[in-house]
Amino acid sequence: MAWIQLKLGVTAGQAAAAGEACLAQGAAAVTWQDAQDTPVFEPLPGETRLWGHTELVALYPEGSDLTVVVAALEAALAPGQRLHPLVERVDDRAWEREALAHWTPQRFGERLWISPSWQTVADPAAITVLLDPGLAFGTGSHPTTALCLTWLATHPLKGKRVVDFGCGSGILAIAALKLGALSALGIDQEPQALQASRDNAQRNGVADRLLLLTAEVPPAEFSADVVLANILAEPLKQLAPQIAGLVRPGGHLVLSGILIDQVEAVLAAYTPYHFTFDPIQQREEWCCLSAVSLM
Repeated sequence: MAWIQLKLGVTAGQAAAAGEACLAQGAAAVTWQDAQDTPVFEPLPGETRLWGHTELVALYPEGSDLTVVVAALEAALAPGQRLHPLVERVDDRAWEREALAHWTPQRFGERLWISPSWQTVADPAAITVLLDPGLAFGTGSHPTTALCLTWLATHPLKGKRVVDFGCGSGILAIAALKLGALSALGIDQEPQALQASRDNAQRNGVADRLLLLTAEVPPAEFSADVVLANILAEPLKQLAPQIAGLVRPGGHLVLSGILIDQVEAVLAAYTPYHFTFDPIQQREEWCCLSAVSLM
């Protein structure tokens, strides 16, 4: 079976109305994707965020009259104006198999591997985290996560207590545990993230050492040897008192999800908390800040 695919650039504010218009005209599926390679993976509390430049993709059965669909979109988004979506025929394919083929094992440091469950890591010395792509952010493919995984893989973790602030899929906490950490605490505001972390921890045999909490911060007397926060610059700045307060004296802080031009602002937010920062690590346009607490 073939399909007719409609693509249209919309703003974040138009996305919901555009999707509803497409579904009302018989779309079999509607998705939104980033039109300008701008990752969004950690909204602020209570926020639902799409990309500023979003591409709507709608699929219709072959033979559908898309002039009616375009008219409905014009009425919903731009009364009195003409829209020019891209409409093309696409052949049916084994979409699931194509998606799975994209995910392959990735190595960080000497021995840490992140691998989907249907792949095999040939290295007999590998420390492998099994992680399949899902709803929660964090598979190791994004530079921000890769920077944190590389930090974990190159620092001694045996017997350490670790916090993964904004844990998403749980990838950082699980990697730390498999690398020898004594225990880990994952914190996230999204219920699906906590469920993903729980499921992934069970799959990797570390669920008994991973405690998961919603966005509330542990008691003031709680402290950890390593605190990682792979979110975004704005929440990193806003949450600086809570995140910094989780690091024990002499402990390590790892911050990621920071663009190059945001580094100075994030550093300034953590300056009052007496950290000595290491040289900045960078992949593509993303940076990772690591530091040791002096207090």
